[in-house]
Amino acid sequence: MPLETSRMKTALLGSLAVLALLTAAEARPRARADAEAALAPLRQAATDCFAETVMANPGAMNHARAGRWYQAAGVIGFLCRPEVDAMVRAHDQAYGPGTGARYFKGAYAGHLDRQLAARLQPMLERKAVASAEPPAEKGEPEETAAH
Repeated sequence: MPLETSRMKTALLGSLAVLALLTAAEARPRARADAEAALAPLRQAATDCFAETVMANPGAMNHARAGRWYQAAGVIGFLCRPEVDAMVRAHDQAYGPGTGARYFKGAYAGHLDRQLAARLQPMLERKAVASAEPPAEKGEPEETAAH
């Protein structure tokens, strides 16, 4: 009997180990989805801040006109520090200490470049087209001026 009890314990422990591994494997994607759900509005708030602030700053807009989106955001970045800090802290909480800073400098920087280009490029193109026409001259019409 002791041998059979030992086999039963081994089988039971093996089953529990497999169950624990399966549960952990299922929890990872769920945890990742939860982390992404928490980060998405913070990433959006930071991106919105950068877009609005770049449009309001002539120096940043000069970089934007040249397609240097990350540099444009760098000119005004300190103004969006609260949003960035919240995003970095949430990333650190979800994925571990130090991951937020790496995310901000890596994946988020690429995201920000694409988002600023998508949001601001159409506005810059409309302004360029609108200002391509020569300004209307004030004064007398050409026919009267020739006399």
